[in-house]
Amino acid sequence: MPRYFIYLSYDGSNYHGWQIQPNAPTVQESLEKALSLLMRTPVSVTGAGRTDTGVNASMMAAHVDFESEIDCKQTVYRLNRMLPPDIAVHSIRRVTDEAHARFDATSRRYRYYISTAKNPFNRRYTCRVTGELDFDAMNRAATILYDYIDFTSFSKLHTDTKTNNCKVTLARWIQQSPSEWVFEIEADRFLRNMVRAIVGTLLMVGRGKITIDRFREIIEKKERSEAGDSALAQALFLEEVKYPEEIFK
Repeated sequence: MPRYFIYLSYDGSNYHGWQIQPNAPTVQESLEKALSLLMRTPVSVTGAGRTDTGVNASMMAAHVDFESEIDCKQTVYRLNRMLPPDIAVHSIRRVTDEAHARFDATSRRYRYYISTAKNPFNRRYTCRVTGELDFDAMNRAATILYDYIDFTSFSKLHTDTKTNNCKVTLARWIQQSPSEWVFEIEADRFLRNMVRAIVGTLLMVGRGKITIDRFREIIEKKERSEAGDSALAQALFLEEVKYPEEIFK
């Protein structure tokens, strides 16, 4: 059976995350329903990872097996007519039969958006933060992430992962306007709730509630209770998933 990668984006506001759950709408469920209806046979997809309830994706990848070769452009067009307005398929690419959307990903990039001023037009996709923030200190603290691989302190408790090791290759705050900032982070993998927990803890640094040295200590403690609260889900976007070029046909 030929395998394909589907690239899609979604507004996570109305979904309980990516992964199928009992009695709760998810993005994976919506995509599988549309594909099954289009192909007139049950179709299952495997995503590059999970996004939690309310988290968005500018670009998610998933792999799917079809019974025969398809017309990629025509399938994209037909899928978008069937999917709800808050999910969009951008492209479908043929890959090797062994290619895996989750295990073959070399890195993933997230962005978290905050605003220090009230803005009625971005309220659904940013986290409004009040008070002064020291972004220089937050950026210096963010570089500490490069020194570690065990991020248990930023992981949701009681998950089914075998290891909490991740290699962070990018972590920085970027100013987009006088009142808007984005935290950009890239790693080979992410733990459940990891980005939002890191953002919540970096905000504590920015507010002067903890020092940069204390941020390092939190990582070394390997205890979730040591870190800050998770930042709001609505401002988090899965931005990109990267793959080795040789898996594409």
